[in-house]
Amino acid sequence: MPGTYDFEDLILKLSTPFYICLIGLEIFLTHKTPHGELAERPAYSFRDTFTNAALMLLNGGIDLLFRAAYISVLIWFYNFSFVEPISNPAMYWLALFLAEDLAFYTLHYVDHHCRLFWAVHVTHHSSEHFNLTTGFRSSVFQPLYRFIYFIPLTLVGFNPADIIVMYSITQIYGIIVHTEYVGKLGWLEYIFVTPSHHRVHHASNVRYLDKNMGMCLIIWDHIFGTFQEELPTEPPRYGLTKSTEQQGLSQTVFHEWKAIGEDFKQPVDFKTKLKYLLKAPGWSPDGSRETSKDLQKKLAAMPSAVGGQEERHLNAPIPVISAPKISK
Repeated sequence: MPGTYDFEDLILKLSTPFYICLIGLEIFLTHKTPHGELAERPAYSFRDTFTNAALMLLNGGIDLLFRAAYISVLIWFYNFSFVEPISNPAMYWLALFLAEDLAFYTLHYVDHHCRLFWAVHVTHHSSEHFNLTTGFRSSVFQPLYRFIYFIPLTLVGFNPADIIVMYSITQIYGIIVHTEYVGKLGWLEYIFVTPSHHRVHHASNVRYLDKNMGMCLIIWDHIFGTFQEELPTEPPRYGLTKSTEQQGLSQTVFHEWKAIGEDFKQPVDFKTKLKYLLKAPGWSPDGSRETSKDLQKKLAAMPSAVGGQEERHLNAPIPVISAPKISK
């Protein structure tokens, strides 16, 4: 698809200086007017930014190497499409945008609720910083399976080339919502994923776990019950339950896979091992660990009058590497 590659190249050429300008502005603001927690924890650190860049390059390399394979699969399914393409160009691209955003929501939801895929996605949530470069902290191996969620789009008449272009465009928006320097945006909060929504998504607070999964539109979270507003009384705390900040790039990418390997060594039957792999992060057969939903049920059962102490208790480090993100 030469035309697709050319258009993607144009998107890259246009978006790169845009990103550089925004990141430069954010770094300037960080050092000029630090706010809140940033006074103690700078929004940027060299190590964290380097890790973000390295993960982006690894993800991009895998995507390029695997691209011919997944495009071939999408084209093969497109040949079996059972819906005529929408003839009106404006309606076609609008419908593709909505369908692809829903597909990404589904992908993101599965990434958070199935440990196999969380082991891939966890890298994106492992930073204890939240800035524009966090948007480039890619799930390294996601290109190996992301295309599966786009197969239904080909079957209802969307061209694989257009699907790839749309994903490239929507990723730009998905990156720029990674910032602490934009507050709430009024009525836009009801329609689009905003920086406020995405701060919640990256937070390790129990109340915020596995919320706000959309890429561009927040409507899917309202429809499917995964929406959570950012509360002024509960600032987001970023990162995982068990920090990997100082453990190197390899640990950042593979720490959850290592934890899965340790669980597979336990003297349990094959069915239980499969559950370790396919159930939610934090699941265990004896209930000794807790998933994000378990933690949120505990939080809901606590008296609200405690004034935040219940959150601090539930957010205490969980003594297992494979605990849920505490985070798509």
